Amino acid sequence: MTPQELRALCLEFEAGVEEFPFGPEASVFKVLGKMFALSVLDARPLKVSLKCDPDEALRLREKHAAIVPGYHLNKRHWNTVTVSELPDRMVRELVEDSYDLVVAGLPKAQRLRLDRP
Repeated sequence: MTPQELRALCLEFEAGVEEFPFGPEASVFKVLGKMFALSVLDARPLKVSLKCDPDEALRLREKHAAIVPGYHLNKRHWNTVTVSELPDRMVRELVEDSYDLVVAGLPKAQRLRLDRP
């Protein structure tokens, strides 16, 4: 997956936006003001930090060397993924899971606006 494909994937989710609160190099992808992905798209290798269920995060880290505790994030809830070392399909699923977890934590009225009760 290329940086452009990762950006497009993050922006295809309903209400997904890209912001730069940490400077111009760090893309922060949010849904209704809440972060679901963080990446320096120019970095090599390409990495993305994603929210994850704590138990699933541990399982993924044990199974895949390309998935480590979130860099500069709450290590219980965030993983940093080296994109080039995993199949594109898996990266897509991890991004979608991150988005879904963030949406699940939104107030009910906001979730309903996103068609995700």
